[in-house]
Amino acid sequence: MAEGDNKSANLLAQETAQLEEQLQGWGEVILAGDRVVRWEKPWFPGALMGGTTVLFLLIYYLDPSVLTGLSCSVMLLCLADYLVPTLAPRVFGSNKWTTEQQQRFHEICGNLVKTQRRVVGWWKRLCALKEEKPKMYFASVISSLLAVAWIGQQVHNLFLTYLIGLNPTIL
Repeated sequence: MAEGDNKSANLLAQETAQLEEQLQGWGEVILAGDRVVRWEKPWFPGALMGGTTVLFLLIYYLDPSVLTGLSCSVMLLCLADYLVPTLAPRVFGSNKWTTEQQQRFHEICGNLVKTQRRVVGWWKRLCALKEEKPKMYFASVISSLLAVAWIGQQVHNLFLTYLIGLNPTIL
């Protein structure tokens, strides 16, 4: 049993190290975002909620089509993927990277790997339920989707998306 735990811990450490390597250019930005999400300053919650509200008011005002919204979102992601690793060291000063920051970055990457494992585990359990108990799978999936469809019918799409987007900032 201890050997399996050791193997799992080694695999977790390996996956965490790979993720750290892949996100190295984003390190300073991830740490800054982590400080904001953890509400290290008293004004961070208000800034998060205000920023989210302004974003959704802008989307409401512009009323883009789904295709326009999707293409603009992907375009912003591509710009961020290109510009952040280039500009982050100039803005944050990468020579100021401390042991404490490296440790926090390691913790964040470890948490991301654990979250990915949980999601994959949930997906595998859902697939196993489909194989082992197809009627239970069918009933639970249909019931859940009916509830979500009913909520979606009762609440405006943009407002529902706003509430979903605001939820992580509040929690």
